[in-house]
Amino acid sequence: MTLKIYNTLTRRKETFQPLEPGKVKMYCCGVTVYDYCHLGHARSYIVWDTVRRYLKFSGYEVHYLQNFTDIDDKILNRANAENTSMEEVSQKYIQAYFEDIRRLNVIDASEYPRVTENIPAIHQLIAELERKNYAYAVEGDVYYQTENFLKYGKLSGKQLEDMQAGASGRVDLEDLSRKKKHKPSDFALWKAAKPGEPAWESPWGMGRPGWHIECSAMIRANLGETIDIHGGGGDLVFPHHENEIAQSEVVTGKPLANYWMHNGMVTVNGEKMSKSLGNFTTIRELLERPIDPMVIRLFVLQAHYRKPLDFTEDAISSAQNAWETLKTGLLFRHQYGEKLRWKETNLNPNELQNSQINSFQTAMNDDFNTPGGLVVLFELAKKLRRNANIITHQGNTEKHTEKLKQMWQTLVTLAKVFGLEILSPPENKNASEVLSNAEILALIEQRQDARQNRNFALSDSIRDQLQVVGVNLIDQPNGETRWYRE
Repeated sequence: MTLKIYNTLTRRKETFQPLEPGKVKMYCCGVTVYDYCHLGHARSYIVWDTVRRYLKFSGYEVHYLQNFTDIDDKILNRANAENTSMEEVSQKYIQAYFEDIRRLNVIDASEYPRVTENIPAIHQLIAELERKNYAYAVEGDVYYQTENFLKYGKLSGKQLEDMQAGASGRVDLEDLSRKKKHKPSDFALWKAAKPGEPAWESPWGMGRPGWHIECSAMIRANLGETIDIHGGGGDLVFPHHENEIAQSEVVTGKPLANYWMHNGMVTVNGEKMSKSLGNFTTIRELLERPIDPMVIRLFVLQAHYRKPLDFTEDAISSAQNAWETLKTGLLFRHQYGEKLRWKETNLNPNELQNSQINSFQTAMNDDFNTPGGLVVLFELAKKLRRNANIITHQGNTEKHTEKLKQMWQTLVTLAKVFGLEILSPPENKNASEVLSNAEILALIEQRQDARQNRNFALSDSIRDQLQVVGVNLIDQPNGETRWYRE
């Protein structure tokens, strides 16, 4: 089976062929560290984490870089507002990034280069652009001369004459009024120092780098002149990624990336997420509701990565219910392995269901079709749940015990590719004894009230609370809930 990836540059799906057989060099634009990560960040980094996991599952060795932008106007504004330094603001929100994103079971990147650690590489790239007549200096600033790059606009499809400076929101528009630029579409590579701001020595005077040059320099310094996959949000196609291409390719004469991948944007109830609309939600605010982090991962993966993703309470409730189904399957060994006399419960790659593996790979090889991959996971989880009910109510199962073990191992293996894991499974089987029957019934009644009021977060929280202490619930078609202790 062959992996095909939709390439933003060519606007079609292409067969994936890495630069070096068996190895993948991958870069994703990271966060500007001036605030807590929000739902858009959650979507993006879950997507690239899943792409990376699947590449590894497919046998590739993946070298994955994700940068931190630790010098920017937004960081400086936050530092001034909090009467602190750029370094302190950056470090605070880098730490917050790891706290939040790790809770979503996102694996750490191979490396996290920071802009401030790559200033010499930035200087070198700008100097080469200047020597090739693609950059010009004006009063301590240095700009990229877009009209000299005849292929400018090839990623976004925009025409040069239609482009305006400041589209990224990061270009200082006062430069236009001072007529420093040759063309409105020209963008800053180096910015002259302003009073009270951090600055570095350079051939053009004290200053700091422009936003776009940072990623070009960090990729070149850490991964080489051409990489396999460059990922990021769809909002980065123009101007950020367009400018990366312009900067890098005129210097090296080679493609910056062979495959450009972009995830769709997140909306909230059909509207763009923004603080002014009051619908801005950070990852930590969401998880503090509380919501199981796996619900967020599942919510993200239920949509294809290139499609828009609308965050609604109904969508989260649906993801919570879906996670309960998967979780029942993932916990099958813990609850029934002993009854089925499974002698060995370690995952064995040679004991997976090949037909299910093939169906999963067929979906994922079609441009990382996670909704299609989830179909396979839910089929396995539902089969395990049906057999769990048979074991619970009849004491036996129609399936051979080894067949069930194979089914469970396949589910766990494929769920891990999606980062859907029960990270802290219950270990104490006798813990249910700490709750009396009356206490259990009271919690079930509270859960029933929550369900009737459509408070699914509370309902699922109570189910999880009981499951942790070994009490399992079985919702009946008539609305009643039966329960049993492990």
